Amino acid sequence: MANPLTGEVEIWLDGQAHRAKLTLGALAGLEAELGADSMVALVERFEGGRFSSRDVMAVLVAGLRGGGWTGGGDDLLAAEFRGGPVGAAHAAAALLARAFRIEGT
Repeated sequence: MANPLTGEVEIWLDGQAHRAKLTLGALAGLEAELGADSMVALVERFEGGRFSSRDVMAVLVAGLRGGGWTGGGDDLLAAEFRGGPVGAAHAAAALLARAFRIEGT
């Protein structure tokens, strides 16, 4: 089970639960991969509803890898995601929000 206090999000793929967490390395990689000027810019995309499916996929893959998953983008494309596209977007947003959670809030 995922621990939200440590930034983890539970993600269900093909009927199996996985822990996901954005590490500092994953966040740095996301900036480069998605062409964001900063992580704040990426978070603002999600907050403003201006994110793409590519953004969602990249955040999910990075978070799943941070939780120990060994798959990649192609594996995620072929997986059944609990909650479908909307559930995937919510999980990606939760990963970003928890990565930037300030302790005590």
